[in-house]
Amino acid sequence: MRKLFFLCFAFLLTGASAQNIQMHYDLGKVIEDDLQGRPSFTTTVELFKPDKWGSTFFFVDLDYLHDGVAGAYWEVAREVNITSNKQWAAHVEYNGGSTSSKFTNMSTRYQHAFLAGPAWNIASADYSKTLSLQAMYKYYFKGQNPWNRPYSGFQATAIWGVHFSQRMFSFLGFIDCWYDRSVRGNWITISEPQLWFNVNALKGCKDINLSLGTEVEISNNFVFDDKGRNDKFHAIPTIAAKWTF
Repeated sequence: MRKLFFLCFAFLLTGASAQNIQMHYDLGKVIEDDLQGRPSFTTTVELFKPDKWGSTFFFVDLDYLHDGVAGAYWEVAREVNITSNKQWAAHVEYNGGSTSSKFTNMSTRYQHAFLAGPAWNIASADYSKTLSLQAMYKYYFKGQNPWNRPYSGFQATAIWGVHFSQRMFSFLGFIDCWYDRSVRGNWITISEPQLWFNVNALKGCKDINLSLGTEVEISNNFVFDDKGRNDKFHAIPTIAAKWTF
């Protein structure tokens, strides 16, 4: 949910634009006692727009508690092609947002960041298999908390997409690994593989752009639990629906 940039890459290669809205029901509260404060629902809105120079992409995640939106996070990225076959591109990106706690109702802004670096994109002839690799410099701006001092870091990203059974199913995902001096070992890793069943692949349903599926948020040093710790490994599944338009 936090970063579904594989969608951008897949449509970059095909030259099409895409937008979608996703709703995820998070099972973190069900499987782990320390995640009772985790929002149960998240809406993800994505938009991708290619042009003759490259592409622009953004997504917004909205997390919900019982009394409304608890937080919002967004990433916006621009890629500029540097080779005629679109395999190499220059990538720039901004990450930021804010959240609140169900226990204190106080708002906290994420320490926002700027990223820049090269991207290498490849695909099979029919675009049923795609892969993007990115290596980026990451700069954290000063945050509102005393420990959110500005500093430089690094992020490596891999993004994949596999469509199979005549595109009835899609296996999509990414893995991010970045330097963060505030966590144990100084590295955060997160991956969000998704498996979708695409209704429009069924006979007579080509105009129904609905997908049903699941996502698993696999992470280390990333998820904050109810005790304020983010030094553990987690694998948190969701039940999800997506409409593409």
